Amino acid sequence: MILNHLWGLYTHPRQEWQSIEQTHEGVGASLAHILIIALIPTICGFFASSYIGWSIGAGDPIKLTQGSAAKMAVAMYAALIAGVFLLAYLAHWMAKTFGAKPSFTQAIELSAYTATPLFMVGFATLYPELWFVMLVGLAGIAYSVYLLYSGVPIIMNIPEERGFIYASSLVTCGLVLLVAILASSVILWNLGFGPSYVG
Repeated sequence: MILNHLWGLYTHPRQEWQSIEQTHEGVGASLAHILIIALIPTICGFFASSYIGWSIGAGDPIKLTQGSAAKMAVAMYAALIAGVFLLAYLAHWMAKTFGAKPSFTQAIELSAYTATPLFMVGFATLYPELWFVMLVGLAGIAYSVYLLYSGVPIIMNIPEERGFIYASSLVTCGLVLLVAILASSVILWNLGFGPSYVG
């Protein structure tokens, strides 16, 4: 069932990772999970930026035109999904270095379920105050990192000591991916693909 591990990742993550490892629902189930969960920040971000407006300090809320917000939402959705797949690719590629021999299914499960708390932060954008979204975002990042550290030894079937170093390497790769996505956004904005604001 799609999203069937969602509650367990928050209430008992280690047992849920073991359940994921035992069942291996496959790439299709992980893909469905990613496609649905990535809709949360996409839809909430679109609604917040075009209907509510972002409050950044003093002054009126800043709103985007609906067309501009829709384009940015589609680009964000594609970037989120691509980011999860790139992290899965890196996890699979680096595995041999740490004595693991995962299938790509295991790598995609690890990255998909690790990204879940980060994507759930999208709900916070419905209260688009920068300080609030930043606080919730930090909590989401922290829990995603915790899920990664707790999940790597179980999903990749390696000892916890090696799992810690492996997870640390994946966190570094994840940060590099995030910076690459942000840099790509800046480049696209400078090429004329930036947002259009409401009057």
